[in-house]
Amino acid sequence: MNATTSNLQRVLESGAFAVTAECGPPRSADRDVVIKKGLLLKKAVDAVNVTDNQTAIVRMSSIAAAAILKSIDLDPVFQMVCRDRNRIAMQSDVLGAAALGIRNMLCLSGDHQKFGNQPQAKNVFDLDSMQLLRTVTDMTEQGKFINDDYVMDTPPRIFAGAAENPFADPFEYRALRLAKKIENGAKFIQTQCVFNLEKFAKWMQAVRKLGLHKKVYILAGVTPLKSAGMARYMREKVAGMDVPDALIERMAKLKGPEAREEGIRICVETIQKLRKMEGIAGVHIMAIEWEEAVPEIVAKAGLLPRP
Repeated sequence: MNATTSNLQRVLESGAFAVTAECGPPRSADRDVVIKKGLLLKKAVDAVNVTDNQTAIVRMSSIAAAAILKSIDLDPVFQMVCRDRNRIAMQSDVLGAAALGIRNMLCLSGDHQKFGNQPQAKNVFDLDSMQLLRTVTDMTEQGKFINDDYVMDTPPRIFAGAAENPFADPFEYRALRLAKKIENGAKFIQTQCVFNLEKFAKWMQAVRKLGLHKKVYILAGVTPLKSAGMARYMREKVAGMDVPDALIERMAKLKGPEAREEGIRICVETIQKLRKMEGIAGVHIMAIEWEEAVPEIVAKAGLLPRP
């Protein structure tokens, strides 16, 4: 494998069905937390997303945690949100991540600080996620910074991606929004959690109509539910989430370990249906603080061994 090519990029370009998962850094400087999570995921996925102060709560930096995962031979995807940095810091961090051998990046807007543990913090939003994508693309492909004629001798080698929510309103503009992200350089897309397969299929139909599935690798997001309460919370409290009544009713019939088993079963069923959709290049498993469920899900979905 070319040292400038990430494992995720290699798997996607090979045409294999990719599997990524998520690792939330700790609210401390304990590197062992990152290593423990990474080892749970290591043989089950092709790459691991490292969140960037998710839900606007202070955590270990995404780049540092990604470097720790890389030290145990995992392929990290470091996330960067626009909330916390201006364009100087963003471009600097991209160079730093690339120098550490981190090859994948996900560009995000970021949750507003009012939702986290520092509501008095000043947000930045100097760039939005589209502009961040364009910045990373220009740095990678042209060796150029924003509004600067200087050309780098050693540009960063970054496989840049973005997130997309097929369920947000207005629905009819979601595919067009994806097109803009592709125009700004997104090479892969990870979607919001898919619970409403019918609505997701309609989004994919619009995506295919525009030919976007041939221009970007789409990884559909999935999340194993632990309980009916978790399903209700995600529907009512998490913006842009679409959890159908039928799924909540199915989860509500069971409690404790049996409910968790049902959540895994639903997740596996969802993956199997997603694999049959034209234009889906892989899945992104967001097992929120439940990393030990990921190998079981991947195995039961028939996605082992990984390439």
